[in-house]
Amino acid sequence: MRLAGKTAIVTGGGSGFGAGIVRRFAAEGARVMVADINADAARAVADEVGGIAQAVDVADDASVGEMARAALAAFGRLDILVNNAGITHMPKPMEEVTEAEFDRVLAVNAKSVFLTARHLVPQFKANGAGAILNVASTAGLSPRPRLNWYNASKGWMITATRAMAVELAPADVRVNALCPVAGETPLLKSFLGEDTPEMRAKFLATIPLGRFSTPEDMGNAACFLCSDEASMITGVALEVDGGRCI
Repeated sequence: MRLAGKTAIVTGGGSGFGAGIVRRFAAEGARVMVADINADAARAVADEVGGIAQAVDVADDASVGEMARAALAAFGRLDILVNNAGITHMPKPMEEVTEAEFDRVLAVNAKSVFLTARHLVPQFKANGAGAILNVASTAGLSPRPRLNWYNASKGWMITATRAMAVELAPADVRVNALCPVAGETPLLKSFLGEDTPEMRAKFLATIPLGRFSTPEDMGNAACFLCSDEASMITGVALEVDGGRCI
């Protein structure tokens, strides 16, 4: 029960890594808002763990503001924010990515961190405590060809994490990031281009431990970084990647 008495928002919590983080937080005693653009998916995971569901478009200011107000109304205060929602473009040469694809990737992966900070950092500062976790990617540390602008968005998130950590440290608000390798999530097909046994084998050959990141891996790492056990850790980008970045 490492998160007993804590409250949390997990964006993109209706599937994949986000759902794994939600389940681990709930198992460790936290009350969790499952926020997702897919309201049905958010509701299903929330019902499973006894949490609350919130439909949100993390790239939209009004929607993020409503999510923040709903969480504070339900919980009274917020202890943990996980910026997990993310998307990618299909693998292709950088010059072939459309402007609309670029704008959407940066809006969901980068602007969302700005928007949640706008609406929730004042609450963390008022409390004089809090933990923010940004789910980045190994792509932000070791960029892969043909995912150029996705790589850049995750590199942005890692730099934002460090900048936030420095600025919010005087308020005792910690900010960290997780950098998973690809996993069994709805984005896997997009990363691979096509989800075939051959493409999976080719990708797995680049991971020393020989497997993808799992939602359970992410839940365990997120639980540690957001718990009081990590009270001296801020500004890190923890690789949960089976050695991919070595």
